[in-house]
Amino acid sequence: MIKKYYLGLDNGTTGTTALLLDETWKQVGRGYKELTQHYPQDGWVEQDALEIWESILYATSVACETAGILPEQISCLGLDNSGETVVLWDKFTGLPVYNAIVWQDRRTARYCDSLKEQYGEYVKQHTGVMIDSYFSATKIKWIIDNVEGVKEKIAARRILASTLDGWIFWKMTHGSLFITDASTASRTLLMNVHKGQWDDGLLELFGVGRDMLPEIRDSSAVFGYTDPLEFLGARIPIAGACVDQQSSLFGQACFEPGMTKCTYGTGCFMLMNTGSNIVESSHGILPTVAWRLGGTISYALDGGVYVTGAATQWLRDKLRIIGTAAEAEIMAVEAKDNGGVYFVPAFFGLAAPYWDSYARGVMIGVTGGTSREHIVRATLEATAYQVKDILDAMNEDAHMPIKRLRVDGGSVVNKFLMQFQADILGIPIDIPEIAETTALGAAYLAALAVGDFTSLGEISANWKLARSYEPNMSMDQRQTLMHKWHKAVERAKNWAEE
Repeated sequence: MIKKYYLGLDNGTTGTTALLLDETWKQVGRGYKELTQHYPQDGWVEQDALEIWESILYATSVACETAGILPEQISCLGLDNSGETVVLWDKFTGLPVYNAIVWQDRRTARYCDSLKEQYGEYVKQHTGVMIDSYFSATKIKWIIDNVEGVKEKIAARRILASTLDGWIFWKMTHGSLFITDASTASRTLLMNVHKGQWDDGLLELFGVGRDMLPEIRDSSAVFGYTDPLEFLGARIPIAGACVDQQSSLFGQACFEPGMTKCTYGTGCFMLMNTGSNIVESSHGILPTVAWRLGGTISYALDGGVYVTGAATQWLRDKLRIIGTAAEAEIMAVEAKDNGGVYFVPAFFGLAAPYWDSYARGVMIGVTGGTSREHIVRATLEATAYQVKDILDAMNEDAHMPIKRLRVDGGSVVNKFLMQFQADILGIPIDIPEIAETTALGAAYLAALAVGDFTSLGEISANWKLARSYEPNMSMDQRQTLMHKWHKAVERAKNWAEE
């Protein structure tokens, strides 16, 4: 009998992961390629789109090698992408006209401020979210307005603009497939969240031509096939597409309203499934598309933190306080407490629930007795505090109290962080057997499209618990820590604007 293999591609911010799973949904191969981030100016974050494409090929090759299979043995593939990051390219040359502008980038913050008073409510009614430089539309406009020759190429109908999924699919198929899915399109400020279509009014507001953009499709369907000349000599069905955090929600089998997951990566992202209902937020949490299956949209609430795992990388690469991320756990335990130190890692501003583009990082409570261990512990604690802020806001908005949280991502291996997170939240957190649920979700979407799953219930049956963390912190201690955290956040706010 011919064995089946499913490929989940996770194009993340700091790296690309390729996950190969067999027909029993056991992980049999994995490839990873780190991606370079460029910081040309304060608040600017860019990546090389060609490097991103090469990372897809490299990670897939390594995954196949570790699984002992050839690429042509892959039954289907699904891709998730990092959401709001955008790239514009010349469809005749296949070359980007500028670096990809990453979701963390804040260069359009002042332009967004100038639009909010007149258009803020209009945009929120149509997209479900607020005008913010986090999203794709103003990044596209910046490239059009600031990169020489782009307007002329647009006039000649040579330019394509997309989130990274559109770019990767276009490269995989030698330009024959140019699509995105409804979940990713909902991150652009250009899609009507109620209709699942590009919105003429929004396109006009941000100066983006419809003919530059990919076609919006379901999250699970056979979209096309990889071109063997472009993709490792293999013709593979491309059958899953989703933005990364929604893909993780799918991979965590959070299919019922109220089910919630949190992914710990470069940033940290909590999503709650709200079913067929768009839940309006009064606390800075974003209503968004979870996925679209068979033309029917499911929605979610989304709370994102810009910097969590990236702060640990900063300790390693910039301050050189630690040599590896694993050392952070050891040092945090050795510290015994935070020594009164609180660190707000607002490197690119603060996202939900604060939405302050001008906040910057603050470390406060430092004394002559502050040690490296205290700083490391404060950095890890900051992740847990930020997640607590989002969970509290989500509980207020959805009126569906979160009783357990499913978690995934690279940081779930940090036992100190996971226990501290459960303590601060006051609820149990559950880690699945396959922690890389973002790539897993993309593979699930693809398998669903080719008929190897017939229902979401079959996917739910695959979810298996690896470990739970139960809270054991007193309410008084939790409230004291959060009170001091909020004092620190107030000091980080609005710094860059001055």
